[in-house]
Amino acid sequence: MRKMSLAGLTLAFFATLAHAENYLSPTDERLRLSLGVLYTSNQTNMQIDSSGGVAGTPINAENQFGLDKSDFEPKFQAMVRVEERHRLRFDFFELNRNGSTTITQPIIFRDVVLQPGDPLNSNLSISTLSLTYEYSFLHSEKYEVAATLGVTETDISARARVATQTRHIDQSEDQAGPFATAGLDATYVLSKRFYLDGRAEYMHLSINELSGSLGYGELDVLYRLRPNIAFALGYNYVRANLESTQIKQSGYFDLTSKGPEFFVRVAF
Repeated sequence: MRKMSLAGLTLAFFATLAHAENYLSPTDERLRLSLGVLYTSNQTNMQIDSSGGVAGTPINAENQFGLDKSDFEPKFQAMVRVEERHRLRFDFFELNRNGSTTITQPIIFRDVVLQPGDPLNSNLSISTLSLTYEYSFLHSEKYEVAATLGVTETDISARARVATQTRHIDQSEDQAGPFATAGLDATYVLSKRFYLDGRAEYMHLSINELSGSLGYGELDVLYRLRPNIAFALGYNYVRANLESTQIKQSGYFDLTSKGPEFFVRVAF
């Protein structure tokens, strides 16, 4: 909430500086701040093997852990243009869900076994913080296409808890690390007030006994109410996959999160 309030105050401050008649092309903007909300539809599959090598139970977290299949999450993005063809972009994405359900079949989750009838409280979260360099190999007043190369710090955590008079379980798993991503970012100006923004990024890495992939996709239609203030409707897609064959920490995690988004952008 504090992050949302601070970002909102920042947008409001820059909005007061807007010039009424100077409609700069979006391809020439030096600074962008975007703040809004995503309505995500989520599908999460995972398997957490025991440290002794026993295969964990394949789990659909929405169905078996009671996590919400849809949720509202904040959107934050900032861009700084260093020169005509060089930009830096900052992105933050977070999906944090809690669930409660009653276990209906035995589930091996690392070193605990959840039994039928257990009242389960669970938490599953993923957060990504990205810094991306963009080089515009095509650039004009009408359109811009940039090649991108970024580093994304990703944190994935899961927790399962059971508390009864006879059973007390609290098992947590956490994986974190950087991912390098490459892709394309494009802008197309339809008119003085309307333009399109889109991007796609992906990378797959395998290091020792750990492999993973991270992919993003986004397409937005923006309407400029004022020269420096735009409202956007679009669609966002995130796919994260992590698989480990490490001794005592084997298993996999696969998340797809997608859905519409709305945000306000202040640009100069």
